[in-house]
Amino acid sequence: MSAETIRARKKFTFGLLPQIVVAIVLGVLLGTVLPDWATRIFVTFNGLFGQFLGFAIPLIILGLIAPAIADLGRGAGKWLAITGGIAYLSTLIAGFMGYGASMLVLPRVLPADGAQSLTNPDEALLTPYFELPIPPLFGVTTAVVLAFVVGIALTVVEGGALLRGFRELRDLVNWVIAKVIIPLLPIYIFGIFLNMTQGGQVATVIVTFLGVVVFVFILTWIMLVLQFVVAGAFVGKNPFRMLGNMLPAYATALGTSSSAATIPVTLRSTLKNGVSQPVAAFAVPLCATIHLAGSMIKITCFSIAVMMLSGAAIEPGLMIAFIFMLGIMMVAAPGVPGGAIMTAVGLLTSMLGFTEAQVGLMIATYIAIDSFGTATNVTGDGAIAAIVDKLVRSSKGQEQLADEATARADVEASDALAS
Repeated sequence: MSAETIRARKKFTFGLLPQIVVAIVLGVLLGTVLPDWATRIFVTFNGLFGQFLGFAIPLIILGLIAPAIADLGRGAGKWLAITGGIAYLSTLIAGFMGYGASMLVLPRVLPADGAQSLTNPDEALLTPYFELPIPPLFGVTTAVVLAFVVGIALTVVEGGALLRGFRELRDLVNWVIAKVIIPLLPIYIFGIFLNMTQGGQVATVIVTFLGVVVFVFILTWIMLVLQFVVAGAFVGKNPFRMLGNMLPAYATALGTSSSAATIPVTLRSTLKNGVSQPVAAFAVPLCATIHLAGSMIKITCFSIAVMMLSGAAIEPGLMIAFIFMLGIMMVAAPGVPGGAIMTAVGLLTSMLGFTEAQVGLMIATYIAIDSFGTATNVTGDGAIAAIVDKLVRSSKGQEQLADEATARADVEASDALAS
């Protein structure tokens, strides 16, 4: 085979992003015509693949984060704190932006009626023919904590064999991502949209809250542009090119509605932006569990919309406290579809006084377009990873200069003593 033929084949490779777009379009189109028995075949596949993802995700997090922290060196604990602080700040900014914009715009776009008839979209979905539970060895939160403990420990103790073992685990995880998860993701996404379209309730929610949905979608993209403009200015790169490199992760999250399930694609997209492997491997899985800017915008805007529909008073002090608490509590919803809204239910009832019907309306609206918030979450993770990578590189450069200065001082002192 000639070199030109090989280059031509590479040029026309059908990449992951177009595969995902085709899967979404086909799922929506075929969802209106396929019989239930055919749809349930894909629903069964999704159940099996979803169980495998649930099993693999904690191992992916452990296998990526632990050796990445070890490779960062003795300052790893500091970088964990910095990354967490940036992610939480981004989430808070998203919440306050959603609050301010909602108070200005939502009174003009809310429907006059029709919201009371909505139910949870999950209740209209088809069920698989059979299920095969694959319990994970440990939960996502346990995986994150374990990865932190092991990674930081490897920076302060001599653990040659253990470090090699975790690096081999990282190689295994990367193989599973490249050879199993990535190739099957388009089929998984197709099944999700096929089932959602046949359920019908998603379309009902979107039509009823069309103005709010469009408003929230615009806000999420404003947030993404803001994040990458800041990141691009900080690292000295074109922010829109960086955002373009993250589109495969955005599209994948649209299909999976899961930050954790999108980690492999987010990691690949982040590396395309020039982020170093150690920083990307620890920042991306970490942000998948703690950075929820898109989810924050959605919950804030939808909760205000429900309160306006019911005529409830919206007190600024209460909403500010709600946003601060929500930013912390959503860390307990690491990457599962719909996890953020289920975690927020306690705050909605205790702080905002939501009734059972109002909570049901929130869940229905949120889950119907869950993927937009998740896509915003994971895409913004790339901006945070780029900022942290720049800080790490600058810090290492300063440390190297300091070491060189110390070495020169030692040489000068030795010369002075010799003379």
